[in-house]
Order: sequence, then structure tokens, then C-alpha cells
Amino acid sequence: MTAPEIRPEQSVELLKALHILTRDGKLNQDSRRKLKQVYHLYNFIEPLLEESFAASSDPVLVDHGAGKSYLGFILYDLFLKSRQAGKVIGIENRAELVKSSRSLADKLGFGRMRFYDLSVEASITSDALPARVDIVTALHACNTATDDAIRFALHKQAQFIVLVPCCQAEVAAVLREHKTESLSRTTLAEIWRHPIHTREFGSQITNVLRCLLLESHGYSLTVTELVGWEHSMKNELIIARRTGTPRGNARERLEDILRQLNLDSLAHRFVY
Repeated sequence: MTAPEIRPEQSVELLKALHILTRDGKLNQDSRRKLKQVYHLYNFIEPLLEESFAASSDPVLVDHGAGKSYLGFILYDLFLKSRQAGKVIGIENRAELVKSSRSLADKLGFGRMRFYDLSVEASITSDALPARVDIVTALHACNTATDDAIRFALHKQAQFIVLVPCCQAEVAAVLREHKTESLSRTTLAEIWRHPIHTREFGSQITNVLRCLLLESHGYSLTVTELVGWEHSMKNELIIARRTGTPRGNARERLEDILRQLNLDSLAHRFVY
């Protein structure tokens, strides 16, 4: 008998391969927490998949910075396995993880899953991927890997983008580098004067900049928490829907924030 948290239609073999279930079908506390996060995220993505199927006979979801492809496998298992169409593509630049994911997909008979060992630039231009995709996801893609996923999604004109950012260190490093200059320029620099505040404010402002970037490219946003904070501190969920109508002042506000916070050196990452 498997753990009661496991859904009836779910592949127990998959969950064991992902080390979510033990060999005897049990869950430990860490796996239970991980499974709850993935299930909760699935509840957000499922209606987007339904919309994608309504608009396309063969929708494509790309999981960028896929790692071990937990999310891609769960989405395929719960949603696409019972259908005759739809693809999940995992993009990951660690060749050993891509090889492992391919092997698992073959073993489970998940014939419409593909995995590619590609950099962000290569994933944008590769002939192996379609010119347009329907959904792009990035679950806990560390630091600038989330920005890589956004850039990929914008190039592919994704209808939906689902992000759970993680470990945003780049902005905090620039805030830290220019802290003395910023303190002399504005009293607002007190917000990130102390190291712990630099880290937390850097993380928050990173996601604010990402949201403005997406809005400047014609996406409407829902920003919420994924699960309770007791389960994960990397908990912000950003869901973007392509409307084709940019928010009028998004780019101007983005550039103004970069200027006011002394982050001009990051303009190439957030303004394009």
C-alpha cells in the first residue's frame, strides 16, 4: 500500500525513481514537503494546460532549468499520460541529468517527453525546439537561471510563464558593491544597509524587476505564494499570461528603479 497522499492515477514507479517514495512506497517528511509543493504547483498549471489544449491540438510545455525534471515528470504523469497529444520538454545544461531523465522517460513509456542539454542561447536558437511554445515553467531555477527561462519564454512567445524563483544573489551583490555610494545618494539605501536586509531586499527587488519586464512585453501577472512558508522559504509564485498589450509605463518604471537603486549595470538583464 502506498502513502495516502499519492493520487490514484499516479505512477508509483515514477515517484520511487524520483526518490519521493521509498522502495516500500512510504514518504519521509522531506519527500512529503516536496510532493506537497509539486502538487500545489500542479493545481496552478493544470488550468493553463487545459487552456492550451483548447487553443492547440498539440501544446508544448517547456521546463527550463529542469534539473532532475521532477515537475515535468509529474505534469506528464498527471495530465498528459492519459492524452494522445501534448509534449513536455526539459531544458537542462547538466548532461548527466539530461541522460538520466531520458532513461527514466524511456523506462516509463513517457513517449512525448524530450530532454535537451542546452544553454539558454542554444535553447532559443535550436532547431530541436519549436518556434513557439505554449507554457514555460521554471521551478526553483537558481539565481539567473530564472531570468534565462524568462528570456527563452519571451523569444518563444509563450502564452503562459510559471516561475518559482530561487536564490536571487545577483542583484544583492550589486547592491552590496555600490552600498556606500547609494547611502550618500538616498536615504532609501537604509533599506539594504545591513547584510541580511541586502540579501532579502535584493531577492524581492529581483522579482519586482522581473515582473516589470514581463509586463513591458505584454503579459498580465498573478503574484502569490506557492505553499505555506513553513514548507519553503523560496515561495513566490509568478504566473504570467500573454495579452499582447504591454503595460504602458512598465519599461519606464523598470529603468527608473535600476537608476534609483544604482543597479544600472544590470540593465542588460532586465531591459530588452
